[in-house]
Amino acid sequence: MEAAAKKTILRIELWQGLILLALLVTLSRTGWVDPKALVLGGVFMGINFFLLSYGVAWVLTPLAGKGRIRAGVGLLVLKIILFLGLLTTLFFRFDLDAISFALGFSTLIIAILVEVLRKTSALAH
Repeated sequence: MEAAAKKTILRIELWQGLILLALLVTLSRTGWVDPKALVLGGVFMGINFFLLSYGVAWVLTPLAGKGRIRAGVGLLVLKIILFLGLLTTLFFRFDLDAISFALGFSTLIIAILVEVLRKTSALAH
């Protein structure tokens, strides 16, 4: 993986953490969101994004170079199945507020948009 891609991924993770912290600080006092579900949603998506982005570099790229693309795709599908299973377990075993979880989950999308806007404005100058 290129150094620029690693920096972008880490910046997105940093933005997500900051956005999640800001939401936690501002919304937890209002009682509108469940802080536990908000943090779990953000952490769940952050870990998923990290594993997906680095998993492609660490697993899929070397396997593709050796002509074993199916094995790499199989591992990626296994990761998706495991995360969907974990997500299902979180909702059915623990009493989580779905809206708060989704809000935490959505911080990654916001973080990606912030990073794209930051990078675009940097290129424009």
